[in-house]
Amino acid sequence: MDEERQATFGPDGELETEAPEATGTNDFGEETGADETDGGFNRYAVVSLLQKAIRRGDEEVSAWCAWELARSGFGWNLWDRLNTFVVEDLRAGAQAALLVGRYEDLAENWETESRRGQMAAVQAALVVARARGAREGANAVNAFHAIAKRRAEAHERGEEPSHSFPVTAADLSAGGRFDVALDGHTGEGARLNRSSPFFRVHGARVGPEGETEPSARWKRLYLALDEYEYTEAEIEHALAAVDADDRWSEPAFEE
Repeated sequence: MDEERQATFGPDGELETEAPEATGTNDFGEETGADETDGGFNRYAVVSLLQKAIRRGDEEVSAWCAWELARSGFGWNLWDRLNTFVVEDLRAGAQAALLVGRYEDLAENWETESRRGQMAAVQAALVVARARGAREGANAVNAFHAIAKRRAEAHERGEEPSHSFPVTAADLSAGGRFDVALDGHTGEGARLNRSSPFFRVHGARVGPEGETEPSARWKRLYLALDEYEYTEAEIEHALAAVDADDRWSEPAFEE
């Protein structure tokens, strides 16, 4: 018995204080079939509806789908899909992934089919449904795979590809657009003798918001006390925010 269950009224109007036991039957007293929920729905259809409801921000339908899966013994499927949805269907950076993980831990401690486990499932579904929907990860992966295929086909024909990645081999070479990436952490950067100072002055810059006040203060102190000597111009550049309209250009300082 779920000790936290509150008194509720059942469908016959009688006061209920205990969670119903799993009987292998649906709400109508009929034996459940394979992948059938307690409400008589197909599990796969409910999972699919849950994802569509989350994408469209329909909180009520999302909550119902989570509850239906949780109470029907398909909690394992629910949590697997919710964790997938936060990757596939939400804007990157959403706090939903952390919250869903916490609710999943609570549901497992309480058992997902219990009343509190069901509430944790509903809460998690609401978190995801209320978050900013955006299929950034999925769309990026699909687009990059499509470009890779077209590039390979064009290469086989000896033609220039109709589409290319946002980074070319020329870009990622010395003197290229992303030259700053070739610091001492890379073979090419080591060959160019780009030791720690190059990284600290060029590679560790952030932006376009720039460093926070304490971070800038600590970095300035670190550069002043470092074993390498930096010019004032190098220090100011190391602390400067990256230009939002020109994120990759870097000046060359004389040795």
